[in-house]
Amino acid sequence: MESTALVQELEERTRLSPDRVVRLHGFVLDEPFELLIFRGFSSSTTHSTAFDPDASVLPDGTRLDWAELLQGPLDPSGETRLVGPVNPEDLLAQASW
Repeated sequence: MESTALVQELEERTRLSPDRVVRLHGFVLDEPFELLIFRGFSSSTTHSTAFDPDASVLPDGTRLDWAELLQGPLDPSGETRLVGPVNPEDLLAQASW
């Protein structure tokens, strides 16, 4: 599955499960990349994103390597990982949403 389509599906899944956060890890060229998806919205913690909500949050050359499903909202004093690390596409098939 194309990365942009994957992110869109995960955004929809988090919209329907507002107590879940998806964290995607990968690389943009040789730089580490991290994306958080919560309540249908994506935000990169490592790279700037366009202000346009219709623009992809993935920079050109992004490779997504693994994903985690976390209990949301995130608590800075401790995270609760529900699933992962797994292949990002495998996260769509998880029953523990």
